[in-house]
Amino acid sequence: MCPETMPLPDLTPAERHRYSRHLLLPEVGREGQRKLKAASVLVVGVGGLGSPVALYLAAAGVGRIGLVDGDTVDVSNLQRQVLYDTAQEGRPKVQAARQRLLALNPEIQVEAYDHPFTADNAEAIARSYDILVDCADNFPTRYLVNDVAVLQGKPDVYGAIYRFEGQVSVFDARRGPCYRCIFPSPPPPHAVPSCADLGVLGVLPGVIGTLQATEVLKLILGVGNPLIGRLLLYDALAPSFDLVQLRKNPQCKICGEHPEITSLADEPFVCAQPTEETPPPEAPTITPQALARRLREAPEEVQLLDVRQPEEW
Repeated sequence: MCPETMPLPDLTPAERHRYSRHLLLPEVGREGQRKLKAASVLVVGVGGLGSPVALYLAAAGVGRIGLVDGDTVDVSNLQRQVLYDTAQEGRPKVQAARQRLLALNPEIQVEAYDHPFTADNAEAIARSYDILVDCADNFPTRYLVNDVAVLQGKPDVYGAIYRFEGQVSVFDARRGPCYRCIFPSPPPPHAVPSCADLGVLGVLPGVIGTLQATEVLKLILGVGNPLIGRLLLYDALAPSFDLVQLRKNPQCKICGEHPEITSLADEPFVCAQPTEETPPPEAPTITPQALARRLREAPEEVQLLDVRQPEEW
């Protein structure tokens, strides 16, 4: 995604050898590899999703990769975060990740931002990158990545995972919906499980993160059909892939016809269990006997939706 007025950088003999399998692809070739070398990508979050994203972008020859994360390596990360190893416990993730990526491909540049992505620094960090990749594990960061992408006119390659399921999309307000078009605001606190209680199958981030990296490369190369206006859903247990069409919301608060959001602000952090001070709203209930009676007397007025997981049947 190098500006058309700027000449693409040449490939060195070492790079031509390293990327030889890319050069054999007509859709990539030498011109496409030069586009990859000229491109810059910011990866926000270097955990489960950020690990495969960063590894594959580095291996592919993306010339400049930025990594944003204020966390340190913990042994509990290693079940899914394949960028790291046991000896790196306690190290800042972005520093350990930078070392690993440069060991994989010393021909690229890797910038490490060892702090959280916030409204105070997001615009300055993102400004020099062509594409933003949302590998966040919390809603405030996810909305912030979307908002800075919209305000700076850049694509946001989105990925999310939970338990055995994941989803991927490309949000680009210039050509389709943004994240807020689909999810206008974060869910209420009582609707989000505690971060410590979220489980995930270790290989799932590899599947979703690799799909995100694929979308980034397609955007840079200008090939294929990016997931703009579409949400790809993956269920590892089925296994299945589903594609959902998304529409731009003309009333969107940031990319709609009359935007309300014109500058960045941090969303409140909502990854917490309900407390006694903030209990969830009470939901209406019905006994099995009363439901059976209604089904007998007026079945057309009742619609049953079973949302149980298999283990709850």
